[in-house]
Amino acid sequence: MKAILLKEPGQFEPVELPEPDSAELGDDEALVQICHVGLCGTDIHAYHGNQPFFTYPRILGHELGVEVIATGSEHPHLQPGTRCCVEAYLCEPGDQAYRRGKTNCTSTTKCLGVHVDGGMRERMVLPVDKLHPSTLSTRDLALVEPLCIGHHAVERAALLGDETVAVIGLGPIGLGVVQFALLQGAQVVAMDISPERLATCADFYPGVRTLQVDPQRSILENWEASGLELPEVVWDCTGNKHSMEAAIGLPANGGRIVMVGIYNGDLSFSDPDFHRRELSILATRNATASNFREVVRLMESGEVRTEPWITHECKAEEFPFIINEWLAPDSGLLKGVIQFK
Repeated sequence: MKAILLKEPGQFEPVELPEPDSAELGDDEALVQICHVGLCGTDIHAYHGNQPFFTYPRILGHELGVEVIATGSEHPHLQPGTRCCVEAYLCEPGDQAYRRGKTNCTSTTKCLGVHVDGGMRERMVLPVDKLHPSTLSTRDLALVEPLCIGHHAVERAALLGDETVAVIGLGPIGLGVVQFALLQGAQVVAMDISPERLATCADFYPGVRTLQVDPQRSILENWEASGLELPEVVWDCTGNKHSMEAAIGLPANGGRIVMVGIYNGDLSFSDPDFHRRELSILATRNATASNFREVVRLMESGEVRTEPWITHECKAEEFPFIINEWLAPDSGLLKGVIQFK
């Protein structure tokens, strides 16, 4: 069975793996054909050698569109050929988070392609409760997981629906946050230093206000120049220390900051200012089964568009040899998808 191994930073290598045996499946396991794999920012960080919680070698891939081959026992919703997206976070019962349904952040949560080997291979065995059936193509289903990250981040903010909000950083995750904040009725201001990313956001979501950030000025100064009232909610999707620390200075009194991106280090902020404004700082990690079900529903209904997202595609055997072209600064990469079937 063919697979792609990230042997060390900067080195993908085609490898052969043993074929999984459907006769050995547990009752709650499924053998699936990997059809499409999305390339994630996490994968890119791992390739560059700066992904936290990561060891080498590793098979990457957690944005997956798959087809069921077989299940270990009868699961009527998972017949052979059923197309599914994959909830890529594995965990075990045993702590409070698990009991509360927060399977995205339990003490044992492991993400496919990060903590354990992922889906850049032809076939693999997965728990049946991590498979979410859909009528969508497997190409589109490879987009569900990253969209769920945005959906969960918006869910964390508990919007009322009439707020002015800011999304800082308009990569794929930031664009997803914009999408789901709009669906909640918020007035969204999308912020980035890149005019190209701002233009992409405007193309995706006509009518959204965009604000180019001048890095020589603070986030707050950039915002004040817009003449808008301060946002009640700020999502920082950059993973950049300077941006994340500066974002804490942006919300209105009583506001909320949701840290979507992760920085591999410490952040600091003014505690008196934090207390004076009674701010809430929230982390958001992964997504839950309910996010997957809702995002699939929104995609199937057409409320969430998928056609603009995929900018780069290739067959699995081509990927190790063209990854550097995809990552070139002028390539225009938004979402790359690798085809295994």
